[in-house]
Amino acid sequence: MDPLRKFLDKQHQVFVKGGKLEKLYPLYEAIDTFLYTPGEVSKGSVHVRDGIDLKRTMITVAMALLPCILMAMYNTGLQSLTALQGMGVSQISGWRGLVYHSLGFGIDQTNIVAAFFLGALYFVPVFIVTNVVGGLCELIFSVVRKHEINEGFLVTGLLYPLTLPPAIPLWQVAIGIIFGVVVGKEIFGGTGKNFLNPALTARAFLFFAYPAEISGNAVWTAADGYTGATLLGQAAEFGMATLSYTWTDAFLGFIPGSMGETSTIACIFGAFFLILTGIGSWRTMLSMTLSTVFFAGLLNFIGSSSNPMFEIPAHWHLVMGSFAFGCVFMATDPVSSAMTDTGRYFYGALIGFMVILVRSINPAYPEGVMLAILFGNVFAPLIDYFVVSANIKRRKLRYAKG
Repeated sequence: MDPLRKFLDKQHQVFVKGGKLEKLYPLYEAIDTFLYTPGEVSKGSVHVRDGIDLKRTMITVAMALLPCILMAMYNTGLQSLTALQGMGVSQISGWRGLVYHSLGFGIDQTNIVAAFFLGALYFVPVFIVTNVVGGLCELIFSVVRKHEINEGFLVTGLLYPLTLPPAIPLWQVAIGIIFGVVVGKEIFGGTGKNFLNPALTARAFLFFAYPAEISGNAVWTAADGYTGATLLGQAAEFGMATLSYTWTDAFLGFIPGSMGETSTIACIFGAFFLILTGIGSWRTMLSMTLSTVFFAGLLNFIGSSSNPMFEIPAHWHLVMGSFAFGCVFMATDPVSSAMTDTGRYFYGALIGFMVILVRSINPAYPEGVMLAILFGNVFAPLIDYFVVSANIKRRKLRYAKG
């Protein structure tokens, strides 16, 4: 037995009922379960057994997010260095600049290692604050309710930072994740009982509570004094002809935006992994994509002399904003999405329709994925209800006695 296992076993009696720290047993159990397989497992033919559990499911999603995380750090640094170099700035201000320049890095956008490191200086603090504050909320509710800490926050703690702009104040990150965990999940009973995606709930709270730090032209590039709109922002205000990036740039992710949402190809890698492992629903992804393409193509065909968003071709909508990220990782959330296979087609189609409705019909708010998915979350139980009711009705007719 390894030393860490022996140490945890010695501490077990302190946390169990009657021990000095019995109220903190959920914390001990969470650490033990994260590091090792549970010591108590079912034996014999007591129930249907499967190799998958909540921890493996969440770890699989975390692995699928790895390309987006790596791209988040690299592109954040790349956009920052590009902007600073364009402004003629030779030094980065603040503590990030001290750390960055202490390693000998300069303002050079062609230096891949420098871009990745600078991006990490923005992403990692957001990630740490998210998991420390959100994890503390999970611990408090586990202690009060006297149940184990669920692994569901592992994915929320990854998704939420990826949806944020790089220069967002860390205190706002903390407030947002508190709202997402407490209001979006815990007040409904915790993991598996929430009907809204906690990460999106946190992101939506920040958007409406602190719009200056979560939207506009000055928040997407980590460079003081630099302003630059996202592709959707440019298209909504000035039309497609003014875009300063190509479709390939958007597909690869070398554009301003939320840290982990810019790269469509990174999301595609994650989609393949989730589909192959059976974690993500290809039905939701497919129906959301087709619905978006159809409605965007329809509006583009109709055209408008007053609304520049009608000019955006359908294939551009797929690489703009957070469509790919939301389609792969948010809409497919197994808890807040539709549960039935048939229902997932309608659920995804509803979200795709709402994405274009918000983006194009209301150009004052060009990014519609976040609100569209939350809207779909609300209707997911109703969609499943009608699907199940229709199945029951068909079976009654099929097996009715004459």
